[in-house]
Amino acid sequence: SDAPLLGRRRASTGTGFIVAEGRVLTNHHVIDGCQRVVGVLANRRRVDLGIGPRDARRDLAILSGPRDLGPALAFREGAPRRGDEVVTYGFPLTGILGSGPTLTTGEISALTGLRDDPNTMIISAPVQAGNSGGPLLDRAGNVLGVIVAKLAALRVAERTGDLPQNVNIAIQGSVALEFLRQNGVQARRSPSIAHYPAAEVGEIAHPSTVLIECFK
Repeated sequence: SDAPLLGRRRASTGTGFIVAEGRVLTNHHVIDGCQRVVGVLANRRRVDLGIGPRDARRDLAILSGPRDLGPALAFREGAPRRGDEVVTYGFPLTGILGSGPTLTTGEISALTGLRDDPNTMIISAPVQAGNSGGPLLDRAGNVLGVIVAKLAALRVAERTGDLPQNVNIAIQGSVALEFLRQNGVQARRSPSIAHYPAAEVGEIAHPSTVLIECFK
């Protein structure tokens, strides 16, 4: 029922993805300060999600919901490499670009993030604010990382007077796996021996990717 939403408004949206039975991984900043979190599943079903363990430094949070949320995505066995082709899947700017998920493609540009942050990497795939918390996938459909679409590029532009094109950030899959393990979530692992077209990677991601609505 939407009755508890009276007096609360949807403040923001983000993306999450299913990592185990009844567990969704997203960014900490997506759910920070939310009074209620609702997940919209691939079949359009809306479910309440409880906010579980979270880590502001690593910008990760685990949400809990019903056991039948959908299939869990597998994390890639083996390290990412510069030049790996990647696919993002998520819900950017919901309401402007429509409420459906979008897919973008690109490569891993650097294995460390801004200012050589070892917890993140730089990807060329275009992402928008609502993509935050969504999966970064390789061409086998395995998770390589978690997208962080905070507006870091705008701050860089303010300092340098130049807006970098296609510089986006993802949290390393190894960092996400460690966070899950520390909090008792056993994620699936899979070797990346296949190489699917991006459309097929999107079909793998679709039933496991969740639109996160934050109500304040």
